[in-house]
Amino acid sequence: MNYGGFWMRVVAYIIDLVILMALLFPLIFIFGTSTVETADMSFSANAQSDSPLLNLVFTLIGLAYFVGFESSSMQGTPGKRALGLVVTDMDGRRISILRALGRYFAKILSSLILLIGYIMVAFTERKQGLHDMICSTLVVQGKPGETGADPEVFN
Repeated sequence: MNYGGFWMRVVAYIIDLVILMALLFPLIFIFGTSTVETADMSFSANAQSDSPLLNLVFTLIGLAYFVGFESSSMQGTPGKRALGLVVTDMDGRRISILRALGRYFAKILSSLILLIGYIMVAFTERKQGLHDMICSTLVVQGKPGETGADPEVFN
């Protein structure tokens, strides 16, 4: 079984960020909010808008994007699909919306511990991050619906 390795997943995430930014920047300009800090004019991923409602909308868009795509018949975000990766449960099946939601929130934990939860992908046997281990998921190379449940492959 070919698991999605660390660098493949990093590239997939960058593709997803570009797509999300393309969706979010029009909202930023419509509402007159900028993620550019005026003090040093550098991009800040942690910049907060002036509107709590806009922050909520950004969060919901990100949540819908990752949970929606990973639990859909595509079995992965457009970034993952561009690299031939799918998200499965431990038996190679498509994950449910609840599991995708849990995986999304478990990524927060992976981030909070100095990204170690993500770095784990490079060092674990099945290329699982902390969020994958918590939610019993795998990221594998393959096509949606074709990874199948083969006990010898997934166990």
